[in-house]
Amino acid sequence: MKMFLISDNVDTYTGMRLAGVEGVIIHSKDHLEEQLKAAVADKSIGIILITEKLEQDFPDIINDVKLHRRLPLIVEIPDRHGTGRNPNFITDYVSQAIGLKL
Repeated sequence: MKMFLISDNVDTYTGMRLAGVEGVIIHSKDHLEEQLKAAVADKSIGIILITEKLEQDFPDIINDVKLHRRLPLIVEIPDRHGTGRNPNFITDYVSQAIGLKL
């Protein structure tokens, strides 16, 4: 199975292409729906990489695929601006999961 990138910027797309990952650059909700539908229909794609900005801008579209399909796996990745999460997101996540302050 292969990976496929759905990105909102050229820099992330270019970096992933250099790593051998094919993909598309998205600038509208309609284009995202169209490309996501095509990627989900392609049985050779096992992982869809999607930039955090698209995940934040269009959560309804992406969550629908995450909730109703086993494959492909959708993985949110940071783009050239870094992650949109706070610096201690891993510590906070672990604290919430086990109920102890670290």
